[in-house]
Amino acid sequence: MADLSLAQVFFAVTFIVIFLLLALILKSQSIKIPIRNRHVFITGGSSGIGLALAHLAASEGARVSILARNEDRLQEARESIRLSTGNDVAVFPADVRDPDAVLRAIEEAGPVDVLICNQGVFVPRELEKQELEEVKFMIDVNLMGTFHLIKAALPGMKNRKSREPASIAIISSQAGQVGIYGYTAYSASKFGLRGLAEALQQEVIAHNIFVSLIFPPDTDTPGLEQETKMRPQLTSIIAASSGTMKADEVAKKTLNGIRSGSFIVPCNFDGLLLAIATAGLSPQRSVLMALCEVFAAGPTRFIGLCVQWGWYRSIKRWYAQKNYNLTCRCSSIFHGTHNQLNYLFYNCANLLLSSHFCCVH
Repeated sequence: MADLSLAQVFFAVTFIVIFLLLALILKSQSIKIPIRNRHVFITGGSSGIGLALAHLAASEGARVSILARNEDRLQEARESIRLSTGNDVAVFPADVRDPDAVLRAIEEAGPVDVLICNQGVFVPRELEKQELEEVKFMIDVNLMGTFHLIKAALPGMKNRKSREPASIAIISSQAGQVGIYGYTAYSASKFGLRGLAEALQQEVIAHNIFVSLIFPPDTDTPGLEQETKMRPQLTSIIAASSGTMKADEVAKKTLNGIRSGSFIVPCNFDGLLLAIATAGLSPQRSVLMALCEVFAAGPTRFIGLCVQWGWYRSIKRWYAQKNYNLTCRCSSIFHGTHNQLNYLFYNCANLLLSSHFCCVH
């Protein structure tokens, strides 16, 4: 009993010491990034999460600029935002793969207070079956496009007149936290954003700029239905475990994360577990989340191992079933051919016998 009490005291003291240390470390990092009367620049702003973010930011009194490739869809988005919020937005047709076009759009829009890199493309396919052009397309849009945007906006953000904190938000994906079957190229393009964000935060913190990395799950956007049709069957089985969110829900989570200056912004409970499991050396500005990361690291690793076991079990069973079906089909073909040969041989034998008896008679 005494040993149990001593263990309880030790645990309590350890918890308090860790809590106080974390509170001391993170005390100066509590911030609030305003949205009202700030210039919010959003890429991929003509649909999906980007459009939902534009609606939300405009409704809160931000000066909003949206960029996308399709000018007609940009104008439609502009009109829908004007009707729902009463505020106009600036639109910039440009391809994020073109650094010169991105730079022109940023310069025309003016200094940015909140940059949201939301553009993204997704072609789900096993690497062996994927064309290299598709791989390059995803990396150019998802990763290089983000480099182009940040590099173009950064000088103006550093030299902004207002010394209020600014934000660079990068929309990644839960496939940027964990690799998934069929997402080989897509995950690579999204994992790269993590390294970009962690290093960039160190480079811009002296200028009161905070980087946020958002990890949404599958989101109900115009492109999701088409993407789902293209997915390998195994990808759908694994990805279904995290569920789907509405674009408006992701937009709210994103904007709340930007306001608080959070580095990692999960969008649902699965995302929270992934954030804890993959925290590593990433910045953390919340004492509560820091405590969760410290004390839940072991349990989340255990949960992660269980999830991985389930995924690999599904993969093995799927391939086993596929091979079984193939074997059955081959067996059916063999038996069918064998029966046909027997039937042909039987008819030929009958014909020969009939001819012989006819000749005798």
